[in-house]
Amino acid sequence: MHEHGLLPIALTKALSSTAPDILEKLYAIQERALKHEPLAIHTEHVIHAGMYARTITMPPNTWLIGALIKRATLVITVGSGRVLIGHDWADIDGYQVLPATANRKQIFVSRGPLIITMLFPTKAKTVEEAEAEFTDEAELLLSRRQDCNTVVITGE
Repeated sequence: MHEHGLLPIALTKALSSTAPDILEKLYAIQERALKHEPLAIHTEHVIHAGMYARTITMPPNTWLIGALIKRATLVITVGSGRVLIGHDWADIDGYQVLPATANRKQIFVSRGPLIITMLFPTKAKTVEEAEAEFTDEAELLLSRRQDCNTVVITGE
């Protein structure tokens, strides 16, 4: 255990699928949050060499509930924060490369700046195709609700 009673994320080995009772709680929080103007968060999208990478940078002391991710991905984090995995919070510190299972919905809380990149192999040619590939909740994505996107599609 960490000094704050949190598990270091490296001990968890993966971002696991989300249990139904936690999903219910996350959707309830998300429903309330959607009634407020969201914090502007820039999303960087890259489609290259059959891979899609999606990167956001959370400012310090913010929280974000992601869409339900329906496929397995890799998640790379850089910075300081926490993530809910299963029924427990895990620390994110420094640089982590994490396998992330399908059918997961996470809440991230940043302590300092927190950069989160999700990537997976794809045949998508557009950001919209890639988003539809990883979630059925694309309309909830900040990249669809805000004009804070950078897109690089190489065609390779």
